[in-house]
Amino acid sequence: MAVAGSLDDLRAMLSDKYRTDLAGFIDARTGVRLQNDQYQKDASLAETRLQVDLNTDLGWGIFKLKTDLVGDAVTEEARGELREFNLLFFPADMVDMKVGRQVLTWGTGDLLFINDLFPKDWESFFIGRDVEYLKAPSDAIKTSFFTDLLNFDLVYVPRFNGSEYIDGSRISYWNGLLGRTAGRDFVFADDELNRFGKDDEVHARISKNINGLELDGYGYYGYWKTPEGVLPDGSKLFYPGLAVLGASVRNSVWGGIGNLEVGYYDSLDDRDGDNPLVRNSEVRFLAGFVRELARDFTGGFQYYLEYMQDYGRYEMTSDPATRKDEYRHVTTVRLTKLLMNQTLTVSLFAYYSPSDQDGYLRPKFSYKVTDQLAVDGGGNWFFGKDDHTFFGQFEDASNVYAGIRWNY
Repeated sequence: MAVAGSLDDLRAMLSDKYRTDLAGFIDARTGVRLQNDQYQKDASLAETRLQVDLNTDLGWGIFKLKTDLVGDAVTEEARGELREFNLLFFPADMVDMKVGRQVLTWGTGDLLFINDLFPKDWESFFIGRDVEYLKAPSDAIKTSFFTDLLNFDLVYVPRFNGSEYIDGSRISYWNGLLGRTAGRDFVFADDELNRFGKDDEVHARISKNINGLELDGYGYYGYWKTPEGVLPDGSKLFYPGLAVLGASVRNSVWGGIGNLEVGYYDSLDDRDGDNPLVRNSEVRFLAGFVRELARDFTGGFQYYLEYMQDYGRYEMTSDPATRKDEYRHVTTVRLTKLLMNQTLTVSLFAYYSPSDQDGYLRPKFSYKVTDQLAVDGGGNWFFGKDDHTFFGQFEDASNVYAGIRWNY
């Protein structure tokens, strides 16, 4: 193929001076809603994506560039997305530093996050893009220290990186101010945090592995990753201050791997819990277990809890019809089966909240046609008793999708 030959020539040119790896893919996918939504288009997804992933070893450091070019028929636009653009270097034997745009993650949850306060892209997750796009990039300085006693990671983000939240532009949501579901008729704007060096964040982690037992402690100081406050005039959402302290443990148990994670969310702009326009502080807890159930068949289970602080004050200022529970419980199940000599993967990830009486199902298949060509498909099905609960509000966003990807 001419394209393959051109790529080989480019790899050879880049490798003449530095050790360079060039990879990427071309991905095309489409999706359609399963229910009518008067505020959105019937197509949930229709895009073609070219990704270029370049890694260059400079001898004294490693440069990485990962960027996507996207043609999006739903939004009727072409855009570039810079996923990673960073330099990794080693100022001392026990120190690594990575500076620039990077995708960061830590914690023990499977599609549930407590101490992972790095940005997420919930829109991508809900419409059928590859799960890698759930993790949004951070513009950060990450420093890692490695010692015999413990390891320490410090991440400084000089300008706040929030998550891509559901604002109505592509997925409809429950709007508490209107008292109904809204979409493109009421796209919520937020009060951006964009002052370099002032609207900043700090993430920290200490970790220790003791004979396979993984122990971690976490700290965060910054802002809620989605805008959990409303300005007094109701014109915009804003990002209240947030501090988080947490810990996790993971180890082999009962023939599988078990994990526990906990975090305390200190809502700095509403510590007394008496401001109805700002989210209350919370305690969050997660317990999980995964193991092989049969040959090429694995199963995982998680229990997740959000415990709202100062609930009595929240009750006094909230609408009984849409009031949240003091305890929000969520359970998840993941089932994965490999077939046809492990070229076909069939999976189901299911969320269910017994307190909210709502849930979310993510069935998916992926078939590896050749080493370079793969096809996949699946669905995002939301259900709930009420329109104002987290998953219930997205019921009209339920969709099915399919994609094809060529890796080079």
